[in-house]
Order: sequence, then C-alpha cells, then structure tokens
Amino acid sequence: MTARQELHDLADFLRRRRALLRPVDAGLPEGARRRTPGLRREEVAMLAGVSVDYYTRLEQARSSTPSVGAITGIAQALQCDQDQRDHLFRLTGHPTPPRRAGRHVRPGLIALGNRLTDLPVVITTDLGEVLWANPLGQALLGDQLEGTPRERNIILRWFSDPSGRTLAEEQWERISAAHVADLRAAFTRRGGDREVIALVQELQAASSEFARLWDLHDVGVRRSDRKTIIHGEVGAIEMRCEVLLTPDEDVAMHAFFPLEGTDAQEKLDLLAVIGTQVMRSS
Repeated sequence: MTARQELHDLADFLRRRRALLRPVDAGLPEGARRRTPGLRREEVAMLAGVSVDYYTRLEQARSSTPSVGAITGIAQALQCDQDQRDHLFRLTGHPTPPRRAGRHVRPGLIALGNRLTDLPVVITTDLGEVLWANPLGQALLGDQLEGTPRERNIILRWFSDPSGRTLAEEQWERISAAHVADLRAAFTRRGGDREVIALVQELQAASSEFARLWDLHDVGVRRSDRKTIIHGEVGAIEMRCEVLLTPDEDVAMHAFFPLEGTDAQEKLDLLAVIGTQVMRSS
C-alpha cells in the first residue's frame, strides 16, 4: 500500500467513525438540530486535543502523517476499540501500542464515566497515571490532570512532593502503604517490565518513605477505600472510592461517592457548579 493510499484510507476511516458517534456518546450536549449524523469535526478535534484545521486536513487526506500523540488522542475521541486503534496506527506508519498495560481507555469505560454525571470518575493505569476524568472528576483533581504522563502520575506525585498531597494528613500513612502495595502487585503482574522498574527506581531515589514501604514487600490491589479530599474551593470532602478493574487489571476506573452522614454531597454539588463556571470561562 502506498503512502498516498494510506492517507486516503485514514481519511475514510476517520469520517466513517465520526459519523457513527452521537454527541451523548462523547458526553457532549446535542445542541441545535444537526444536518448530518455523527459528531462535528470541531467536536472531534476538541476531544482529541488537536486543531480543527489539522483534523479537517486529515479527513481530506491533505495532511502529513500525524504524530503518535495526535493519533492516540484521535483514537480516544472517536472511541476506537483496540483493533480500531491499532488500525489507525498502522495506517499512519506507527508501531501499534502494546495491548497489555497500555494507555488506551476502552470506549465503554468513557461512556460509563460520562453518564455518572453526579459522581467524580477518574481512570488511571495500573501504575497510577491519570488517563481520563469526567467533568466532576476534573473539578475534583484540578492540575493532577495536566502535564506529561509523569506529572499526571498520582503515585509519583504523592511520594515526590508530599507538600502537595490533597488528602487529610491523618490518612497519609494508610494511603502511602496502599499506593505501594498496589504498585507491588502491578510490578509482579507485569513481570517487572522496563516501565514499572523505572518507576520503582525513581520512587526509591526520590522518597525514603517509599523505599521503606517497598522493602516491606506488602502486596494488595485496592478495590475500595475511604478518603477525605481537601479541595481548595470547597474544603474537606469525605468520600468512598470504589475501584472497577479491567479484566487484565491494567486500567482502573475510580468512582467517588459522597460519604453518608456528611456534607460531602452538598460540596460535590457546589464543585459541579464551580467546575462548569471554570470550563465556560477558559
């Protein structure tokens, strides 16, 4: 297949995938009546984190080969499953990402998170990197969703910068132990691959607390927890976190429920309003 043919096939695939998606599938309002089915180009571009002009040229087979980052964002925006994502990578000449413990979030998880509008939902890798959050999850986590994969890694941030911890201090010891036990389980499950070894070595060098806990060799995958999150706008929010693991346990969905008998629900309601205002003003 020639490079020109690959560009045409890429354009055709993008157009057809876009036509299959409804705004509600992507967590977007329906808005005014649409002349054609599917998402608009500007909506896909926004979800993928690329410019409208760039995405338009891709659909018109007028662009150069997109980068790995751009095609990853587009695959997520179009809610491609792993086979469709791999197809996109092959059409653009890039090696397909590993299927085990990759950073691909299944469309069904995103759809589920978007429908839980009254709960913060966050999706992470098994190494603690935040991959996606629904609007209330974004309002709850704030800058933890920004930056490079390292900067979005909850475990790395927790141990390398304790002053930035956003949980009640009396919970720090328990949460630290849980983070390390979780990572130890991932270390064993991955067979000590290069990515997890590099993260453990970085954490051992950055934090004596992590090194001490790692040497205890405790292991355990969290499926539920209680946390008091200290938010800069609404104060302390007492939450119950339920963790839904994918079959390979390489991606986890964290859903935060307000703890019964507290004012957490009122604070979440306020946070939803504040988050909406911030997004509209940005």
